[in-house]
Amino acid sequence: MIAIIKYNGGNVSSVQNALNRLKVDSVVTDDPELIMKADKVIFPGVGEASSTMKLLKEKGLDLLIPQLKQPVLGICLGMQLMCKENEEGNTEGLGIFDIKVRKFPSIDIVPHMGWNTISGQNSLLFSEIGNRSDVYFVHSYYCELSEYTTSVCDYILPFSSSLQKDNFYAVQFHPEKSGDIGSTIINNFINLS
Repeated sequence: MIAIIKYNGGNVSSVQNALNRLKVDSVVTDDPELIMKADKVIFPGVGEASSTMKLLKEKGLDLLIPQLKQPVLGICLGMQLMCKENEEGNTEGLGIFDIKVRKFPSIDIVPHMGWNTISGQNSLLFSEIGNRSDVYFVHSYYCELSEYTTSVCDYILPFSSSLQKDNFYAVQFHPEKSGDIGSTIINNFINLS
């Protein structure tokens, strides 16, 4: 069973719909016990960093998520909140990835919205996905390139389109909105041991 972390993230239902299409059982929950018992955990996100962290702290999920031992997938804001700090609202994140989330420098062409190409994929999430594949993005903040970077996208500047550290996986794009490639990425996550 997959636990989808419940909070004010706007893409929770679309993530659950993507799992339903793959015939995977899931539950949307903020119950720490259910999250800990799940085979896998998805930390989705569309929203604002500081208000989301406040909600996570109210439920104790800020302490729980970094301690999870099963595979965890952060999506979009979920990925950003897994980082150490975020310029959006000067928010302290979960600290799983020791990097900073920054605002894109140009306000004229932000947010980065629509299809864009990722490259240099280096993670089991990208099994059977060719280099320079197109996925769907919606974001105004980005994760710096780092030792945790497992794919790169270029928009104004190069940034981490995905990260990995131990059992924690994260993608800046929305696999649930990225067609067949996104379905393959979700399926690869489901099949992680």
